[in-house]
Amino acid sequence: MKKPLIVTLPTLAAIAATRGMLGAGIGLLASARVAPSHRRRVGRVLVGIGLLSTVPLLRRVFRGAREAEPRQLPLRSIR
Repeated sequence: MKKPLIVTLPTLAAIAATRGMLGAGIGLLASARVAPSHRRRVGRVLVGIGLLSTVPLLRRVFRGAREAEPRQLPLRSIR
């Protein structure tokens, strides 16, 4: 049986932020509304940040999946 993949909220937020930067960078590179020099510079920076930050996040998620033990919440009696 496979262990469940557990992702913490901060890790999930970081993944979403990097995907957003990558998408915004690609959008700027494909856009024609911004001046070409600014568009290329900002687009490349955003794509670079998105790509470079993906590797450590993926490592964190998959390393955490191997180390994670399913946790049970403590049961409280309701009176």
